[in-house]
Amino acid sequence: MTVLIVGAFLFTFSLDWATDATPVQHLYYLPIILAARRFGMRGGVCVAVSAIVAYHVANPHLLSWRYEEADLVQMTLFLAVGLITAKLTLDANRLRRLATTDDLTGLHNLRSFEARLATLVRVSRATRTPLALLVLDLDRLKSLNDEYGHLTGAEAVRATGQIIGQRIPPGAVACRYGGDEFVIAIPRCTPFLAHRIADGVCRAVYDSAPVLAGRAFASGSLSISVGGACLSFDRDAPSGTWPALDAEAGESLFRAADAALYRAKARGRNQVCVA
Repeated sequence: MTVLIVGAFLFTFSLDWATDATPVQHLYYLPIILAARRFGMRGGVCVAVSAIVAYHVANPHLLSWRYEEADLVQMTLFLAVGLITAKLTLDANRLRRLATTDDLTGLHNLRSFEARLATLVRVSRATRTPLALLVLDLDRLKSLNDEYGHLTGAEAVRATGQIIGQRIPPGAVACRYGGDEFVIAIPRCTPFLAHRIADGVCRAVYDSAPVLAGRAFASGSLSISVGGACLSFDRDAPSGTWPALDAEAGESLFRAADAALYRAKARGRNQVCVA
């Protein structure tokens, strides 16, 4: 992108130098827009200021500081295009994050996670590498709500989501898909590694000493149960033994992990069970 921005800028400057034509000078908008989209406000303003400088160099009569109305309009437009493009890009990125993010925990929301999971299944199928899914549930949230109020319960969910976001490995995707229910997809992950990751998250939640709704809680106040399952596209297995569709594979994997979660809860909670 940087090479494209520099190339567009130099090309426009050379044409401006050779022609001194207003239509050519409008081409400065292209590198300004590209820089604002790629680098934000700072990039848009820097290239806009550079365009103003190049505009003066290519048109030496402007160095006398005697501007016509058209010159002032042109330079103002350079800055305006940079600022407006950067602002629109910032707003679009913010809306995109809001559309894909759970507002309580900052993790992916369900719609975003489903799309990412389908992609991970497709990549695992193509590379014949394992994909693990962990389903997590906050233990005894109802008791916490009943004793301390729903704000405390909501902050417990938020704290758990933050711990999950900090503990998942690079490339993994975490989502809150229900009130206190989370799911994590981990590419290139064997059952052994999935169990180790799940155990690390489980311990981190249990060892935390959160402050919820202004009240300090001791470590051990929060705990989660985790169920996991792995989908293995074995290199030696015939492809006919694999789920036919990516969505079908993702759903099968989730059902297996969810069943493992119920087994973990049946064992007394604060447990990890990987199928």
